[in-house]
Amino acid sequence: MSGRAPAMAVSPDEARLRDAVRTTVAHYDRSARSFWEATRDHDVSQNRDALLAAIEGAAPYAILDFGCGPGRDLACFAALGHRAVGLDGSREFVAMARAHAGCEVLHQDFLALDLPASAFDGVFANASLFHVPSAALPRVLGELRAALKPRGVLFSSNPRGDNQEGMNGSRYGCYFDLDSWRGHVTAAGFVEIDHYYRPPGLPRDRQPWLATLWRKA
Repeated sequence: MSGRAPAMAVSPDEARLRDAVRTTVAHYDRSARSFWEATRDHDVSQNRDALLAAIEGAAPYAILDFGCGPGRDLACFAALGHRAVGLDGSREFVAMARAHAGCEVLHQDFLALDLPASAFDGVFANASLFHVPSAALPRVLGELRAALKPRGVLFSSNPRGDNQEGMNGSRYGCYFDLDSWRGHVTAAGFVEIDHYYRPPGLPRDRQPWLATLWRKA
């Protein structure tokens, strides 16, 4: 007999969620190099600065870059002297981020997180949480909250919409408006600090990104 514990049964709904995430990760594995070339020079310093400004206490901070991709922002946090850790579901991105940033990078499925409790001052989720199906959001947000220190800060930036959800080509996405996103995050035990739209300085109809800041309640 095997000494292994029996595998837990997966419900059909959970299986569908996992398939959606696996399909999205496979997309990024296939396009990792072109994604890096297309995004490496994107200026999201406004988002990094917003997170760091909201964290209480003296730096350096412990930062989890959730969905770090090839490591652009991870490297920036490390260069500022913070204790930065990356996390991504794509093996290609994990390898690229480790090489680019020289930081610890966790290879973890967003729907199967294994994070230390109360370990981080801030979580930076730039263009990543919108890939989490809404049915799994309470669990994922709860796990991120548990990984934050008391009064820790969650930053998220997601493409906004009218609450559409589903496959967009080969990627799964949720496109929430502010009220819906606010409902999800507050229900997970966070208090809103601020929100803004990006890119800055443009009319609202040309600002497709919703950035929000939250404190662990």
